[in-house]
Amino acid sequence: MALLADSTTLVESTGVLVAKSLIIFIFVLTAVPLLLLFERKLLGRFQQRYGPNRVGPYGLMQPLADMVKLISKEPFFPSTGVPRLMILAPAISILTAVAALAIIPWGPAVSIGGTDVGLWGLNVNVGILYAFAFGSLAFYGLVIGGWASGSKYSFLGAMRSAAQLISYEVSMSLALVGVIMMAGSLSLVDIIEAQDNVWYIVPQFAGFVIFLIAGFAETNRPPFDLPEADAELVAGYNTEYGGMRFGSFFMAEYINMIVIAGLTSALFLGGYHGPGPAGLGVLWMLGKMFAIVFLFIWIRATLPRLRYDQLMSFGWKILLPVATLNLLVTAVVIVLA
Repeated sequence: MALLADSTTLVESTGVLVAKSLIIFIFVLTAVPLLLLFERKLLGRFQQRYGPNRVGPYGLMQPLADMVKLISKEPFFPSTGVPRLMILAPAISILTAVAALAIIPWGPAVSIGGTDVGLWGLNVNVGILYAFAFGSLAFYGLVIGGWASGSKYSFLGAMRSAAQLISYEVSMSLALVGVIMMAGSLSLVDIIEAQDNVWYIVPQFAGFVIFLIAGFAETNRPPFDLPEADAELVAGYNTEYGGMRFGSFFMAEYINMIVIAGLTSALFLGGYHGPGPAGLGVLWMLGKMFAIVFLFIWIRATLPRLRYDQLMSFGWKILLPVATLNLLVTAVVIVLA
């Protein structure tokens, strides 16, 4: 296996793309249970209690037990619900999350057995727009699920989800414009290659902070988990869901955590660039993503949930003005330079 000098102009065959698709789905099916176990173990450490330690050695089989429990539950639809749409909603959440995962570059292009292969699912010229397109479609899963449940609690949770995702997606988009202007490309691979000398977290630190905070809101993670505010709306948009359909929403949430960690690493932390030989690129990318996921869990164990008015005020009155100011300063610096 040899590294290729140019990863940005690689054209791959249909067979390679199909193989990558299968690898991505296998990765999702294995990474999500491991991430769930890691989170529960880490939360136990943070909160000075035992994590999962009963099912299997050191509790390693706990995710499998949870999955078996969810799958074995009887499917149920409220009399006022719309069954077909209730089935479609979690499927939309899963598919959009997996589709967004496909553009994460895990390493540079390599040559395997004479075939040039990029260590990513897709490298499209509009990679960032691709990610935001599927991120925008994801909220339809929450809205459809809440409306189709035939419950006012679920519908209120769905409306809050839509308002939250739209609000923070605006700030998240503006935070990335500075990176796009500096790299001169929308391709994630091009942006990573542009950070060979200086990671964009240095000149775009404000954008990095805004993107990360908005990422917490986009993935419904604490302290922005208002769509699942059990103390206020019973359980939000998923109130009437049970079994594996209920678990599918949270599976999508964990996949989106991985997506945000990958985007943050690629856009601001140099992606697969790091000290040492280029062959360590995959390890550097995984290490950076692991650090971001660790931060997600750390914040969950530390900060309380915001009130909904605080959530919206923070997004529109603080994040959006700061993101706009960061964009204007970046534009001025680039023009004067």
